[in-house]
Amino acid sequence: MARQKTTLVTKEQAQKNRKWFVFDAEGKTLGRLSTEVAQVLRGKHKCDYTPHVDTGDGVIILNAEKIVVTGSKEAQKVYYRYTGHIGGLKQTPYRTMKERKPEYILEHAIKGMMPRNRLTRQQLKRLRIFVGNEHNMTAQKPINVAV
Repeated sequence: MARQKTTLVTKEQAQKNRKWFVFDAEGKTLGRLSTEVAQVLRGKHKCDYTPHVDTGDGVIILNAEKIVVTGSKEAQKVYYRYTGHIGGLKQTPYRTMKERKPEYILEHAIKGMMPRNRLTRQQLKRLRIFVGNEHNMTAQKPINVAV
């Protein structure tokens, strides 16, 4: 039985094969959309995925304000941030965050699904989230994705 040799992708090859995808968040569940996007950013959707090389593609998310959560998360989910001062732990409920910064909700969920390393920081730079149905990324010739 002949074994097939695993081919590893170089950084230059990965940059040459980079594409951009458009996801529409309207009516999609937060966690399910976030996992799909995290896979595309990391490059795990490709057959030539190489763990130590940034083989991922760019992602554009539209309609961030129309994302949906299931169960009672809309009433119970809370986002925390720390100001750096004593007693400076601030809490923001999901509903308030959705009104103020709906793109942060998706960014926070996707970032939480990525590994904690330098490669992840590079990959997250290719994540663009827009409120509304319009984006300014037409030069990248993005491909629409139906999830």
